[in-house]
Amino acid sequence: MEERKRFVNSLIFPAFFLILIWLSKFLEISMEWSFVQGGVYPRHIGGLIGIITSPLIHSDWKHLFDNSIPIFVLTLALFYFYSEISYKIFFLIYLISGLLLWGIGRQAYHIGASGLIYGLAAFLFLSGVIRRVRSLMAISLLVVFWYGSLVWGLLPYDYKVSWEAHMTGAIGGILLAVIYRDQGPEPEVKEWPEEDLGEADPESGSEENL
Repeated sequence: MEERKRFVNSLIFPAFFLILIWLSKFLEISMEWSFVQGGVYPRHIGGLIGIITSPLIHSDWKHLFDNSIPIFVLTLALFYFYSEISYKIFFLIYLISGLLLWGIGRQAYHIGASGLIYGLAAFLFLSGVIRRVRSLMAISLLVVFWYGSLVWGLLPYDYKVSWEAHMTGAIGGILLAVIYRDQGPEPEVKEWPEEDLGEADPESGSEENL
């Protein structure tokens, strides 16, 4: 019962964020607006607003759909396993990836939640390694394979894709996994069956070094 309540509570923010990015797209389409200029535009003062708004903006429905399930699954994993620091980690990745992108990105509008996806995946995977939590590593790897080109997205293979956002998101996730290495779920310790070695004969003088 307690686990069910914990899971349900963990759904609230991921669902809210998913609804928010979809409402943003519906509003943009229905009002015949373009939100592209709400993206991060590196090294321009006006582009700083994109640090807040760019993860909510997507170029088309396919872009939005491709990002929706990964961001939901990874955010759910974050809030389930790291309930005490989940908001802190989420918004730090949000801000760090955006600030780094503003500093090093190409002169173009960078939009989409993929920076968050890379940041969350990097945080959950590395934190899972550090804290020896196999379930976190498994979730992250499943998203990596399912998301498709998650690894290739770190390389500048397509000028239409903001690989810089992917890279800065991953950097933010890695940094936070190291900084908060002492917080999170307890390590999963494998329990080995106890062996009955019997009682040693006190007169035998034998000794076992284990």
